[in-house]
Amino acid sequence: MNLETQAPDTETLSVLETAALLRELTAGLIAVTDFDEALNQLVRIARAAVPGVTWCGFTALRAGEPAGVAASDPALAGLDDLRPGPDSPAMSAIHRREMILSENLARESRWPAWTTQARDLGVRGVISAPVDVDEQVIGAINLYASAPAALTTRHQLTAMLLAEHAGLLLAAVRDRERRAAQAHELDAARLVDGVIGHAVGVIMTQRGCPAPEALQVLRSAALSLGIPVRDVAERLVVTVSRSREN
Repeated sequence: MNLETQAPDTETLSVLETAALLRELTAGLIAVTDFDEALNQLVRIARAAVPGVTWCGFTALRAGEPAGVAASDPALAGLDDLRPGPDSPAMSAIHRREMILSENLARESRWPAWTTQARDLGVRGVISAPVDVDEQVIGAINLYASAPAALTTRHQLTAMLLAEHAGLLLAAVRDRERRAAQAHELDAARLVDGVIGHAVGVIMTQRGCPAPEALQVLRSAALSLGIPVRDVAERLVVTVSRSREN
């Protein structure tokens, strides 16, 4: 088979592998509601799915300040952490809003302190790609290689696609996280609300369950009846009061 025949097959395989990576990433993050958990899932999936990448990390900033890291290998988490100093490929990628590549850290001079630390940990090459999450959170996904020249043009393309897709998924996670927090606050308000709080107390006594579960019982009844939760609570309280009077 000649090279002209091999090249399209290799390119097709690259496209299929990238599609599989993005599909796996979507499946891994689609139901996650915790941002830190999503970052851990992201680096784990990327590390396992991208050939030639030995480790993967993520650097996050919230409102311009370091807001956490995730690493496929905890021993390398310090490479993604900006708190010791901003001199790193990740910060360069974030500041310049472009992909940063160092194929061989033995010849790298841009981040001297970081490069020394990385080489001591066995890292020989790195790609950092900026990730836009939302108006508050930005970051960079970092792909590390244990051999020089292991990161190719193909890895740069994969990193670019991965960063763009990860940004969309992480934005959705942040939105679900906010919605969950708002729902929790609403639940707390409902539990102290007069009639709903009273109804929750009745259900807790009847079923021997905690308050959140009792509130969920009210919600399920409201959904089934097609009426507001407060109306269900009022009916329950009235019914219980009448039964006590009798």
